[in-house]
Amino acid sequence: MTKLSVNINKIATIRNARGGEIPSVTEAAIKLQEFGAQGITVHPRPDERHITRKDVYDLKPLISTEFNIEGNPHRPFLDMVLEIKPEQVTLVPDADDAITSNAGWDCEKNLDFLKLVIAELKNAGIRTSIFLDPNPEMVKFAAETGTDRIELYTEAFAKNYTVNKESAIQPYYETALEATKFGLGINAGHDLSLDNLKYFADHIPNLLEVSIGHALISEALYMGLENTVQAYLKRLAKW
Repeated sequence: MTKLSVNINKIATIRNARGGEIPSVTEAAIKLQEFGAQGITVHPRPDERHITRKDVYDLKPLISTEFNIEGNPHRPFLDMVLEIKPEQVTLVPDADDAITSNAGWDCEKNLDFLKLVIAELKNAGIRTSIFLDPNPEMVKFAAETGTDRIELYTEAFAKNYTVNKESAIQPYYETALEATKFGLGINAGHDLSLDNLKYFADHIPNLLEVSIGHALISEALYMGLENTVQAYLKRLAKW
């Protein structure tokens, strides 16, 4: 079964809009795990507009499943994750002022840089994943970085799913096949939702994990957090 890791950035966004500690990102992480989430994801950015460095440190002792920290591997980010030692670090090439992640790595262009970063993380015993566009030709360069996994950037799939789901999934399927040939684990995330997740999971071979935040937290406003987590898990079930 593909694991569900819940990105709690949006919880922090709501908290920061008012100030104080409500809603609590730590309490949300505890409850999400109780409700069945198999991991917690955060993506701290330099301006701390949602998840803060303090949040990351506060969350570490509360994660009983898997802690996945995403981010652009600037030195302050690397120093933080090397100290915290989460189960997984997902490297994302987003600009500091990006509203959200909007592109995968050009692994060919950034090969030497990624090799150095990934070696440092793996030497610390941290599993690595790199954010990748659905491009089979990029997989061989991703493999050369030494990464354990790739995370398929699924915005294009989500946008095109309602137009033509067969053509929307095809480049992701081809990229996943190529990744499997190179022995890379496959994660996915960005704009996956209750509407499109089952189709994606059913058609991507060897999908190990999905990281979902914006849609899940938004849907929880109507359905409640526990019910929403259970609904996502049902869409990932293979029986």
